[in-house]
Amino acid sequence: QVQLVESGGGLVQAGGSLTLSCAASGRAFSSNAMGWFRQAPGKEREFVAGINGNSRNLQYADSVKDRFTISRSNRENAVYLQMNSLKPEDTAVYYCAARGQPFGMGTPRFADDYDFWGQGTQVTVSS
Repeated sequence: QVQLVESGGGLVQAGGSLTLSCAASGRAFSSNAMGWFRQAPGKEREFVAGINGNSRNLQYADSVKDRFTISRSNRENAVYLQMNSLKPEDTAVYYCAARGQPFGMGTPRFADDYDFWGQGTQVTVSS
């Protein structure tokens, strides 16, 4: 059974930093893209960042570019999201996602392209 478990969420003041972690179990994702999405209350789930299997293709939403950094450890079957300069508008539930099949050399940005999801971790940024 595949499981993705996020951790590292919490409450932080604007301008602060958090690092989210996502540990995958049940199968290896070393050849496949992994990503982070978020959903704020009353809004649709949106893409935050994605990384392909060899970490050579990184994708970011414009709203987080230059503030967030995605990385992964294939040895640990994990993906991370370093979030700096956090803003109140970053407040959301953050979800880890993994693709079940390779996506070529690229990294998908659409939720439908991911097959496995974590339960989410809350990030709250106070002003």
